[in-house]
Order: sequence, then structure tokens, then C-alpha cells
Amino acid sequence: MTAQLDLTALDDPAALLDRAIGFALGAVHVVTPARLSDPTPCAKWDLGSLLLHVTDSLDALCDGLCTGRVDLPVLVSACAAGDPAAQVRDRAARLRGRTSHTPRSEPVQIADRSLDPRLMLGVGAIEIAVHGWDIGRACGLRWPIPPALAVDLAAISALIVTGATRHPAFADPVAVPGRACPSDRLVAFLGRNPDSTYDSP
Repeated sequence: MTAQLDLTALDDPAALLDRAIGFALGAVHVVTPARLSDPTPCAKWDLGSLLLHVTDSLDALCDGLCTGRVDLPVLVSACAAGDPAAQVRDRAARLRGRTSHTPRSEPVQIADRSLDPRLMLGVGAIEIAVHGWDIGRACGLRWPIPPALAVDLAAISALIVTGATRHPAFADPVAVPGRACPSDRLVAFLGRNPDSTYDSP
């Protein structure tokens, strides 16, 4: 799979992931217990479920770096207790600690595929940043993904989200004006409507 991809956009995937985590944590910071049942841009998840999904994603990335294998994330009922926003912060700190060490060079096994670890981190950065945008929207924020980060993530998204791979992970692209900012273009490409609001009244 990776032999067909130009990975020059992933010269420093750990730094890219760190930027994505930083953006997402800004949104997680405003989550309150009262909002956990609020809707999100991810139709199948309320805010609490989305936070648990992000926790799973952070765990999966850390497992891939540490063990060379990722078991596809499944919401763990034991994680449902407690503060899901605090769990995201905890797992983000753990992952950041792991990416500060020597980069992994061996492929990572994900289901029946072997993935270049740079690409795994790039995909993880897309996942974390865009779900950070989702979390922010669910909390009534209209913070865009920072322009430089959105441009870098868009370059990777164009490589991995194709007609053959888009579904079911992403909805169809949403049309945006040519003057749309990089954040709006990225989330629209990944099936979000940047003009929609999800904040509860």
C-alpha cells in the first residue's frame, strides 16, 4: 500500500500528530459533563461517545508505536465510567510521551495490512484534528483547524481518502466556495458541512 504513496508530506509525522493533538485538546478543554449527550457532526455519536472514540484512537496509535500492532478500536465499557474528556487528555499525554522517543521504522500491523509508521501517524493526525473540530462544534465553538495544519492534513487526506476508501469512514465531500479557508476545505472533503452548527440551545 505505502509503496504507491508519496510520503514526503510526512517528513516529520510525530510533529504533525503533536500539532493535531494540540488543536484537539483546545476543544476538549471546554467540554462539560452537561454536554456529553449533545449531538456532534458524527451522526452516530453523541459527544460522550465521540470522546470515547478519540480515546480509543489515541490508544491505538500508542499501541502501534509500542508493539507494532493495532487492534481496531472498540469502545470499552469500562472506559464509559468517569470523565471522558479527562481520559482523552490522559491518553494524549501518553501518546505524546511515546512520540518523543526514537521514531519507529518497522511497519505496523493493522488487521491484515502492514502500514508504514509514518502513514499511521499521518492518518492519526487527520483523525485527531478532525475529531477535535467535531468536538468543538458540538460545544458551540467555531474554531477552525489552523491553516498550516489543515493544509498539511489535506495533502495526506488526498492520498488516502479515495473513491475506493472513502466509505464507510467518511461521508461524501461537501461543496464549499472557492474562497473557503483551509479548515473548511479539509472538513468538507471529509464529509462535514463547515456551516452546520450542533450546539444545543
